[in-house]
Amino acid sequence: MRVVVSSLLGFSLICSTAWAVEPATAPTPAVAPAAQATTATPSAQTQKPQTLAANKPGTVPAANLDVNGLPLETKPLTAEQLAKNKAVQDAKVKALVKDQATRLQQLEKANLDALSQNQELQLKNDSLGVQVQVLQSERSAQMFLYGAATIAVGVLLGFLIASYVYTKRRRQW
Repeated sequence: MRVVVSSLLGFSLICSTAWAVEPATAPTPAVAPAAQATTATPSAQTQKPQTLAANKPGTVPAANLDVNGLPLETKPLTAEQLAKNKAVQDAKVKALVKDQATRLQQLEKANLDALSQNQELQLKNDSLGVQVQVLQSERSAQMFLYGAATIAVGVLLGFLIASYVYTKRRRQW
């Protein structure tokens, strides 16, 4: 029973996710590639709302279908319309190029700032590394001196104690 319920649940999840995403529609072969290249796509602001049937994937509005259910070819554009479309496309390309140029300048400036900051941090790191080495060598020298002083005090105390014991034994005889 568990297997049946889990498989039905999995199948329903798979089916629901498959229908949740609209598949991309490929251009139909009835429209010639040359006609596709000459038609201009309207911008998102100038598009008119379409019917619900036109928004479903794989459907074509009934107004653009011929008797066989294939889409009708669009009328070829005039020279003026082609010139306007080309001018619009050129303006878009120029705007994109200008936008990319400004972004490039901003990135170059940010890159130079980052490089200079990187050099400053490397110099700081190098100077701090030198300071660490100096402090370590000073600390080892200080420990050496402490050890030498400790040995000297130990030897001095050893001689004093030995001489005190030696003189005390001589007096007892």
